[in-house]
Amino acid sequence: MYITCLDLEGVLVPEIWIAFANATGIEELKKTTRDEPDYNKLMQYRIAILKEHGLGLKEIQDVIATIDPMPGAKEFLDELRSFCQVIIISDTFTQFATPLMKKLGWPTIFCNSLVVSESGEVTDFKMRVEQSKLTTVKALQSIGYETIAAGDSYNDLGMIRASKAGFLFRSTDKIKADNPDLPAFENYDEFLDAIRSAMD
Repeated sequence: MYITCLDLEGVLVPEIWIAFANATGIEELKKTTRDEPDYNKLMQYRIAILKEHGLGLKEIQDVIATIDPMPGAKEFLDELRSFCQVIIISDTFTQFATPLMKKLGWPTIFCNSLVVSESGEVTDFKMRVEQSKLTTVKALQSIGYETIAAGDSYNDLGMIRASKAGFLFRSTDKIKADNPDLPAFENYDEFLDAIRSAMD
């Protein structure tokens, strides 16, 4: 039995924080897990910038409402789910992901949650578990599943390397150069073929 574990942002939907940075003109919010491997450090940095600019959850959700999945992402996901169980494992937050899951046809997602004050200020975040992607893949393996994993960022490498087959998808040149042994794909058709081959 196989389960394919996919990252969300950069693989199926555009990067939420980059979209928000573009909408607000706050360049510092363009930093993502492709740039900063330490997720806790990255999130504390983001929360401080939101506070500095007086921006809260509503402003971010308003931008998320305008984001659509990447062209071909829903069709890719539908086809993949026709022959393999799929879980999206993301370091995003429930408060961000729900509208995007609707546009993707409600796939299963495991993610984290934001701590939000009554006034709507983002004050903190709660990780589901430590190293959530790697921990989830190992847990799935412990109950009898073979995992296939794919993502585009530093925080995906643990689950990719722990899986029977792992891929980079639309990753950065640096991450691809640092991990030359990992197959890297740029389009969904080739990516789908690679997943099928890994299951043979």
